Amino acid sequence: MLSTSLSATLSGVSALKVTVEANSGEKGDPKCVLVGLPDTSVKESMDRVFSSIGNAGFSKPRTHVTINLAPGDLRKEGAAFDLPIALTLLDSTGQIKCENLDDFLIAGELALSGEVRKVKGGLAMAILAKEIGKKGVLLPRDSATEACLIEGITVYPIDSLAHAIAFFEDQTSVDSLSPEHSPYSNLVENGFLDDFTDVKGQYGLRRAIEVAVAGAHNLLIIGPPGAGKSMVAKRIPSILPKPEMNEFLEILNIYSVQGSDQFIKTEGMVRPVRSPHHTISDVGLLGGGAIPGPGEISLAHNGILFLDELPEFKRSALEVLRQPLEDGQVTISRSAGKVTLPCRFMLVGAMNPCPCGFLGDSQNTCRCSMPQIQKYRSKISGPLMDRIDIHIETPAVKIDELQDSQKGESSSAIRERVESCRDLQKQRYYEFGLTTHTNATIPQNLMEQVCSTGGEEKELIKKAISKLSLSARAYNKILKVARTVADLDHSTIIQKKHLLEAIQYRSLDRNM
Repeated sequence: MLSTSLSATLSGVSALKVTVEANSGEKGDPKCVLVGLPDTSVKESMDRVFSSIGNAGFSKPRTHVTINLAPGDLRKEGAAFDLPIALTLLDSTGQIKCENLDDFLIAGELALSGEVRKVKGGLAMAILAKEIGKKGVLLPRDSATEACLIEGITVYPIDSLAHAIAFFEDQTSVDSLSPEHSPYSNLVENGFLDDFTDVKGQYGLRRAIEVAVAGAHNLLIIGPPGAGKSMVAKRIPSILPKPEMNEFLEILNIYSVQGSDQFIKTEGMVRPVRSPHHTISDVGLLGGGAIPGPGEISLAHNGILFLDELPEFKRSALEVLRQPLEDGQVTISRSAGKVTLPCRFMLVGAMNPCPCGFLGDSQNTCRCSMPQIQKYRSKISGPLMDRIDIHIETPAVKIDELQDSQKGESSSAIRERVESCRDLQKQRYYEFGLTTHTNATIPQNLMEQVCSTGGEEKELIKKAISKLSLSARAYNKILKVARTVADLDHSTIIQKKHLLEAIQYRSLDRNM
């Protein structure tokens, strides 16, 4: 007897439909044969399935059974096929009767006891079930709590194989989950984060960070050791605006596919901040592997990628950032297939001005020769530097500022201005019919409308481009940063003072 059910396998951050077919009563030895290009973890599922079936009060098939995972040319991986295989097998052998088995997308790993364990990509599977018009999705309870955030699809949490069988016998026996049941929907305040109120001095750096976050501009901080570059950078998350639901679902989907929920469960509904060590490999940063998966830039999607001691990263690792910084996505091709991963992030880098760190410091003498300084800075290529909107030099903090008992401006006050600026941008781009919410990603065809300037401002930026020998990309970066400065100033037009502030944020261009 033939029985079918529907499941899914993961490709990048998306789920692909897989049909599970079981045909029993065939002539031959009484055994089960699994076909359909399964990997090792899928092949091992039969032992888990048979143990679960026995513990649920059913018996192994006594005839030859063929189980097929279609399409046959798509590689299947992971243990998510355990539950649909068990249900399809029992239905095929007549031990249970499930007339509407293929009306639902089913996934779950089975323990030997019959308990259902969490699987990767529950959110992506719910999206797939909605797209193909299924009645609902059956997932392990931990996976269902993330999948239920998708509107328009009914999600049923399953605890065991017996629980799933009871559902198909009586669908009222299992209550569905709604978004309010999900712990991931909780908005978390940033009060537990490091606060800008503890930062002494560094007013220019604080202003540059506010402008960068308000427009989601890439930022590079240059300063001597002990100037507070890393300390200030670690406080950037405290002024990030809260993500919208569609942005958070994109974040959650990437972490779900990777199989990691520690970040989400401990932080709540906030933007991710990734800070990899400078020894990271190209694949670790970009993503990939034998079966392509997300790297650090994708895990920082809709958030921040912080690279401390930027020149210490391998040149090849830094160069792979060039295309993702432009496109907001990265395409990885391997023998196992090609996947496109989202990676729209804000890059924050920190570096010393020279190998010893004291170039330009009034209190310490730089010991580096000019060739050493040039070699150090050449580790960051011109094309990559061109893609960084704001370069800000920060001097060492003076002792009088360190001993000042007066507190600085709090993160909550800065965040209010940032969120107000982001709201202005969102409203502006919504009128153009775009999903772009930040000035950092203004499409080229809208630059003249959004970043229009008067005659005096045009002459000013013309002189700056000529004197600094800036590229066309750097010209656009200056205009975008000036647009953000104007938004913070609640100005509908870009004024001369906004352009002057944006130009002075091209610190390395002046030095070069």
